[in-house]
This record gives sequence, structure tokens and C-alpha cells, in this order.
Amino acid sequence: MRLKTLSTTSFMVLLCVAALASDAVAQSVCLPSPRLLTTMPMGGQAGTDVEITITCQNVDDPEELIFSHPSITATPKLNDKGLPVENQYIVKIGEDCPAGIHDVRIMSRLGISSARAFNVGTLPEVTRTKPNITLANAMALDLNSICNATMTNRQVDYFTFEAAKGQRIVVDCAAGGIDSKLTPVLIVADAAGNDLNVERRGGAIDFTAPEAGKYVVKVHDLTFNGGATYFYRLALQTAQPEQSVPRLPATSTVSSFSWPPANLSNDSIIAEAEPNKLSSNAMKVDLPCDISGSFFPAADVDVFEFTAKKGEVWWVEVASERLGRPTDANVIVQHVAGDSENETITDVAELTDITHPIKVSRNHYSYDGPPYHAGSPDVLGKVEIKQDSIHRLQVLDLFGGTRNDPSNIYRLIIRKAKPDFAVIAWALHMELRNGDRNALSKPLALRGGYTIPLEVAAIRRDGFNGDINLQLTNLPDGVTATGLKIPAGQTRGILLVTADESAPRGLSFAEFTASATIDGAEVTRHGHLAAHRWPVTNARSEIPAPRLMASFPVSVGGSEATPITIAAAEDKVWEVTAGEKLTIPLVQTRRCEFSGPKMKLKTYGHGFDAAAAFDVPLTADTSDAVLDTAALKTAPGEYTIAFYGSAVAKYAYNLPAVQAAEVAAEAAKQKAAEIKAETKAAADAVALLADAATQTEDEEAATARSAEVEAAKTHLTELEARQKAADKEVVATEARLKQAQSRSNPKDIVDIVVSKPVRIRVTPKTETAAK
Repeated sequence: MRLKTLSTTSFMVLLCVAALASDAVAQSVCLPSPRLLTTMPMGGQAGTDVEITITCQNVDDPEELIFSHPSITATPKLNDKGLPVENQYIVKIGEDCPAGIHDVRIMSRLGISSARAFNVGTLPEVTRTKPNITLANAMALDLNSICNATMTNRQVDYFTFEAAKGQRIVVDCAAGGIDSKLTPVLIVADAAGNDLNVERRGGAIDFTAPEAGKYVVKVHDLTFNGGATYFYRLALQTAQPEQSVPRLPATSTVSSFSWPPANLSNDSIIAEAEPNKLSSNAMKVDLPCDISGSFFPAADVDVFEFTAKKGEVWWVEVASERLGRPTDANVIVQHVAGDSENETITDVAELTDITHPIKVSRNHYSYDGPPYHAGSPDVLGKVEIKQDSIHRLQVLDLFGGTRNDPSNIYRLIIRKAKPDFAVIAWALHMELRNGDRNALSKPLALRGGYTIPLEVAAIRRDGFNGDINLQLTNLPDGVTATGLKIPAGQTRGILLVTADESAPRGLSFAEFTASATIDGAEVTRHGHLAAHRWPVTNARSEIPAPRLMASFPVSVGGSEATPITIAAAEDKVWEVTAGEKLTIPLVQTRRCEFSGPKMKLKTYGHGFDAAAAFDVPLTADTSDAVLDTAALKTAPGEYTIAFYGSAVAKYAYNLPAVQAAEVAAEAAKQKAAEIKAETKAAADAVALLADAATQTEDEEAATARSAEVEAAKTHLTELEARQKAADKEVVATEARLKQAQSRSNPKDIVDIVVSKPVRIRVTPKTETAAK
């Protein structure tokens, strides 16, 4: 997708720079990025048109709503004069649009915004428009429908429905799974409001009406919070007694990026056969196998029995949490010796969580790692068979003792090694102020001359341990991406996305892939993008909530350039002999003033990431980076690195808006002055005509004069109305100018600075040089 040309935007992230943190308390954090905050309603029925209203932050000159699925399109709502209504759109959902969650964003001056979940369903939908915080004004809902609403602060929202005796109704509420801050409490009550069923843990209520009549649904937040960001979708669905009713769809967790394994087929799945809780009734399977089961009823343990031979190695993978279930799978494999009456059981392996590929933040406040949990409480591990004979595998939910939900399903796969990997990317960040997580929901909206680093995490599967190379393709014009590979044996890499200073305005849905050599063959896997639903300015008050994005949009805003660009003096491969020092001259292109005379830079990139930090001046155009390959013990080879740090820029927001507001204010004043002069001339003409009319003695002439006076007065009245409107417009344009000037006043904003990628070739030391 391409948009009209202009220049550039940026996406800013956050990382741990302790030296700056204490100095940054008084500054704002991160340059403004466009954010889509809410839509109302949050979705619609496939095959219908929906009128939605949005709220945004840092969105100027909005162009269009953009959805992650092509069957959803939007056009601005027009008023009676054919002009767009601010923040209102008509969304057309195609009949072929798949049910589920899709992302919606808005393209604006600064580029593409952050995403908000947009839900497409098969049921008719309504939107609550009137208060319903008492039983007396409860909103009536039809069965088999969905209501979109916003939680009323410190209140309970009331709804009613009619049910027949014995009718089964499933009441569900989507909130956290659609980006809402609401933790819903659901209650089904009788017509008088007396509670019958209560659900406080995020589940649905499966209700069978004891009598025909009216029933009440109450909804409130667990801590009675409310407001625009506490939105929800309430569904009432009828069902037959044994019918399975799926929950309302939810966005995918970050951990789910590692499921399913590549080329996984459903052709050979076998269903778990109950009862199989005890060794005596273990379900017998042949390896390899692929089993579907569920952690049901509460405290369920499923036991499987198979025969294996000494020396065999099997890999066991369980998916449940990655399927969206609130489970924590555990697997124990045991060797069985002897007959059924004299069995000897020996533990072979216990498999628990999939380890987080990157150390994550422990408390979400003091930064000690990204708050993205790419690992999972699911299972992925190796079982080495030590003895021939029968083995038993038991799988259970560690916290399933009180969970009595048949939808807590799992998939158990036991296979020979199939080395592979999965990757995920998110905006790398610094903690520029203690507790700040402001950048985590920012989009890839690039300013000219800016480089955004993406942190890439990998889950390695079945013993794969090789290099993983990273690519990002299908980028806007003027944008390039450079992958700093994930080295063999490691699980973290960096992807640098750079916009040229002159990059034109544009938007593309990028393709994120990673490649590696496995068993002599080149393998490519598609990666995912993760981001946080909301910015978190103080993690003491709010825990970051990340999710997977449905697409990978990259944009250039075209209206601004980044405050500073750092690049090597020449775009070339810099060569150095192993064991020697390499000096790389750097050029600092500064576009505004900065607080402080210098900033400290560190180094990204395998082979050089342990390089000592160094200072670069913020008052000069050049500096040097010195890399000691002897101290770093950098082996010969090809490398790509970048330098990163942070600086406090004196940033002015949207200066073109000030210029436009000045032109508009001057034009309004000029127009008002012209109308004022015309009004004065008309008033003088009325006075002259009136005076002449009084002096006319001829009756016919006097009548004509009177008509002229009335016409002149009518014209004067019209001019006075126009003058009043023009004066009002002068006041309005001056207010807009004042507001634009206030927003554009330079403010100290601490932000990340990442250099353009630097390529380095370390050549082997020759024997002569060694001597």
C-alpha cells in the first residue's frame, strides 16, 4: 500500500540508561506517536455497515481507517453539507470477512497509529446509547445478540432478557481479550435483581432459566473502575443442552507465537479416551503420536502408555496456554518395570515451562528486562529413554484443581526431533525514567532519519542451535531494514528499521521472516510482531499488557525528521584486522537544540555488544567510535552493528500547524475587516436612503423609497450576520493559533537515539603480523 508523498515519522522505544534516569525525571519521555485509543462500537456483524466513533492521541490530519483484513473498509461519515464529521466513520464489513478479531489503525500526519482490536461476528449487534445503571432503566437485549458498551465508573450496568422455562443461555463478556482495561464481573439475576449466578474470574455464565420470564444481567468492573477505556462486548447466546458454545474471540498472547510447529498436520490426531487417570487404565499409544485432550473435570490427570527402546530420544510438546487457555501444563514420564502386580516405577523426566528466550522484567517497574513474556507455561522438552520396556506419560494442569472447564483443551505431541525455530519482534526500549513504559504501545511510524531497533526473540525447537538470520521486506519507499542475526546458541537478535531523511510519506504491510540452515537445507519462517495495548507511564499503577498484532505495518509520516541522526562518515564495509582497534568516524546530523553537551552510546550487535560505552558531543557534528577487537575477542567474520543511547531534545510539535494557523488567522482577520467595511458602507447607505425617503412628498416616489430602504436594511442585516460570523471566526482562528503555538513550544523530551547500521569485516591476523 502506498500513500501520497511528503517526508518522515518515527516510532520511539525505551531501554535502561541509569545515568540518565535521574536527570530525566523533569522531562517528558518519547516523541509523540499517533495512537488510536478507542472505537465505539468495537466491531460488527459480517455483511453489515457500522457507524463508529473513534478517539485518538497525537493524530493530526487523519486520512483513513485501515484494517488488517481487506474485507473491512471505512469511509468518513459526512454531514448534511457533505463534509466529513470529525472522528466518525462508516465501516463496511464484507460478508466474506472471517469472524474473529482484526486490527484497526488510523493513518495521520505522523504516520500509522497503534492498533485497536476490531471484532467481527455472526450475531446481530447493538450499541448502548443511554445510561442503564439502575434496574429501572435496564437495557433490554434480544437473545443471540451482542451489545457494545462502556463501563460506567463506580456503577453497575443493567441489562434484561426474556427466557423460556428450561432455556439454556450462555452469557459472555469480552473485555481484556479485545484490548479493554475492564476486568468484568458478570451476574445473572431474577427480575427483581436478586443474584442467581456470579462469575468473577473472566468466564462465561452458563444459565438455564428455571421459569419463563424476565432475567437481569449485571456487569461491573472487579474494582468498579470505568470510563472510555473500559469497554466491553456482552453476548447472550442460546444453546441446546449438550451443545458447546465457543467463547467470544480474544487477541493472541505473546507466548502463542511459538505455536504451531511448522507443517503441523491435523490428519493424525487421536482423541484422548477417558477414563485414563490411573496407571491401570492408561491410554495405550504408539510413538510418534499426536493427541487432543482436555484438563477436565477439575484435577484431571491423563495417563498415556507406550513402549520405547533404550537410546531413543523423543521430544514432547504440549500446547494449551498457547491455545488461549488459562492452564499450566506439566508432564512426567516414567519407566515401568515388572508385571502389573509388582510394578517398579522410575521417573525418567519431568517437563514444565517453555523458558522465556529473553530475561523478562520481574516487577514491571524497575527495568531489568522487557515486559514481554515470550515463553509459556506449556511444555517443550526432550525425553531420553534409558531402558527398554513400557513407559507412562502423565499430563496435568498444575493449577487445575479448581478449574472445571471442558474448554481447557490441550494438544500433546510426541515426536522424533524436528529441529526448528519461531521468532517474534517488538520495539526494543529503554527505561528513560524509572517505571515509565510510555513507548510500548507505539507503532512503527518513522520520522525522517530515524532508526528504530526491534528486539527479536527466538524459541528453538527440538535441539536446533544454529544461526538465525532476520529479514523485513515490503517496506515503504526510503525505508530499509537490517537484521543483526541471532547467533548460534542464542535466543536474542536485533532488527534495525531506518527511514532516509528524504523518505516520502508511505505505508506498507511488511513481511517479517527469519531463515536458518537446518540439516543442510535453507528454512524460512514467518515472524510475528508484538506490542502493548496501552502506554504505561508509571508501572506502579498499571502492569503492561502485550499481545500479538495481526499485521506488521511500517509507515513514514513525511511531516517531521528525527531530532538527531548518527551515521558512519561513509556507507561502506569497515575493515579491521583481528586483534587491532577500529576507529569509525561518526557524523551527527542535528535538527534541534539539546539539553546537555553530550550523550553516551553503547553498541548493539554480536561480536561488539560488550564494547565500552563512549561519549559523543551534542554540540558538534562529528565524533569517533573506537572498537578494540582484542579486548572484545572478536573472531574474523562479517558483522553488522549499531550504536545506541538517549538524549534530551528540545522538540517542537507540528510547526507546520502553527504556520497554517497563522495564515488562517490572518485570512479571518482580513475577511472580517472587509465585511466590516462593507457593513459600514451599507449602514451609511440605509441612513441616506431613509433620510431621502422622509423628504419625498410624492406618494408613489415615497413608496418606492420605502421599498429601497427595506431592501437596504435587509442587506444590512445580512451583512451584520456575516460580520458577526466573521468576528466569531477570528476568535476561533486566534484560539486555534494559540493552541498550536502552545503545543509547538519546544519542550524537553528524552528519547532514544540509534545510529544507522554499520557493517564491519574482521579479517584474520596474518602470520607476519602475528610475529
